Amino acid sequence: MRAHDVDEGAIVLLGGRSEIGLEIVQRMARGRVVILAARRSADLADERAALDRAGATAVHSVEFDADDLPSHQPLLDKIAAEHGRIGVAVLAFGVLGDQELAERDPAAAVAVLQTDFIAQVSILTTLAAILRAQGSGQLVVFSSVAGFRVRRANYVYGSGKAGLDGFATGLADALHGSGVHLLLVRSGFVIGRMTEGMDPAPFSVRPGQVADVVVASLRSRRAIAWAPAMMRPLYFAVRFLPRSVWRRLPR
Repeated sequence: MRAHDVDEGAIVLLGGRSEIGLEIVQRMARGRVVILAARRSADLADERAALDRAGATAVHSVEFDADDLPSHQPLLDKIAAEHGRIGVAVLAFGVLGDQELAERDPAAAVAVLQTDFIAQVSILTTLAAILRAQGSGQLVVFSSVAGFRVRRANYVYGSGKAGLDGFATGLADALHGSGVHLLLVRSGFVIGRMTEGMDPAPFSVRPGQVADVVVASLRSRRAIAWAPAMMRPLYFAVRFLPRSVWRRLPR
């Protein structure tokens, strides 16, 4: 395998309607089998057509509910059994949640963490075992700058991303030497369906820009990718911003 290639095998997109996820997969789909995992998986005609146009040899859709933890192992085992080696698995599911509601309702806060942290841990642990057994494969995990230093304005979502960031960093170290590569993506504000109606933050990016960073980072076997790249020095600097100032910053 050449350094500029992504790993051979099927591409699995967990969160089959994700704008970022689909942009990533389209850039790698030519000559590949693609599996889209999503709720209402029968209603993915547009996504399947886009991947057909991108050159995928076959596109399959499977039912996936991130919050149904017991279903994760059988689903991923079935994908591996039916489609063989998994080359790249992209975890592109998640929710922003309603911060104001989550501050009043414990169930709403837990629901965000269930999807954005607990479900991700379940999927990653299962996939890591499958890829270890293969001896290769690549995982894409989406953290966020919101989790690098959690802000008062979105601390429920941010805390989920902070937990995921820590888990993925540790898992990447545990996978070192196994042949499995984990890419942790720390993105800024992404302009898309998930943030529709919100005022874009400074240095916002679009799904295609994030996808370009992710695919380049997969090919170079980078451990952590920032999107956009300038967020890395910015967020290392804001660690030293006084808490009295930090807590007043918007989402």
